Amino acid sequence: MTPAGQPVIIEAAINGLTSTERNPHVPRTPEAVARVAIRCIDAGAAIIHAHNDSIELPREVAVRLYAESWRPVLDRHPDALLYPTQQLGPDMAERLAHFAPLIDVIGLRIGIVDPGCVNVTWADEDGLPAPGLGPYVNSVADIHAGFALCERLGLGPSVSIYEPTWLNHTLAFERAGRLPRGAMLKLYFGGTNGYFARGEGVSFGLPPTAKAFAAYLEMLEGSSLPWSVSAVGGDLLATPVARLALEAGGHLKIGLEDYAGPGTPTNEELIAQAVQLATDVGRPIASPAQAAAILDLPRGARP
Repeated sequence: MTPAGQPVIIEAAINGLTSTERNPHVPRTPEAVARVAIRCIDAGAAIIHAHNDSIELPREVAVRLYAESWRPVLDRHPDALLYPTQQLGPDMAERLAHFAPLIDVIGLRIGIVDPGCVNVTWADEDGLPAPGLGPYVNSVADIHAGFALCERLGLGPSVSIYEPTWLNHTLAFERAGRLPRGAMLKLYFGGTNGYFARGEGVSFGLPPTAKAFAAYLEMLEGSSLPWSVSAVGGDLLATPVARLALEAGGHLKIGLEDYAGPGTPTNEELIAQAVQLATDVGRPIASPAQAAAILDLPRGARP
């Protein structure tokens, strides 16, 4: 049954590791990130997820560049919800070391926890999984550390679900009452081009189909967590999953980090399509303030 009248949270992941060669509209500099983020919020996005141009920067540099990207956005939209990605590091404490200073600098309210491991690859010339970056590893200790950090800092974790096991891990924390306030699940379906859009036919996780979506819904029975859907390495809005999610009470995560469909749309164009779909389903678009209320986001605070 369609949850008519329930606001839809649209999240725009505006750059990620997408290069300007792949899409000339992707913002890479702090100035471009700020301009695009403002336009995305004006178009209907409630949450903005953005990367610096590198995830290998020292913490102080990463914090400074995020602040340069986000201050103009907060000047225009003081209630904007903005959050970064992880930095490279040997453990979760190092990967998320920029979170605490970002609370002080720009009032960060959303953190990140990736609760599992996955091979993120692409197809080689024979259509087989290509040797690439190796596995993306978040150990069980890392998962505990990530959730504990969000709890300590008062951040609502954005929880990426690349594989069903990642959802099982997260639901265990929910059942135990150990999931920080403000958590939101991001159900990532594997588009045919994979995360890096480097060859069609090898991806990860479940495909963006009605049956795969139904499997996740079954796993979520009994959970009260808000959730969104995305097709990483594909085009979510061209799959049945986007409408099915809206009809089931879910939310949408789109943007040029994830998009690997035809053409080179802008982030704003993808948001406009998402707004139209939500309107067709009979659901209004959540503002940043409404999204914060729906997620019950705490106010980030240093320990």
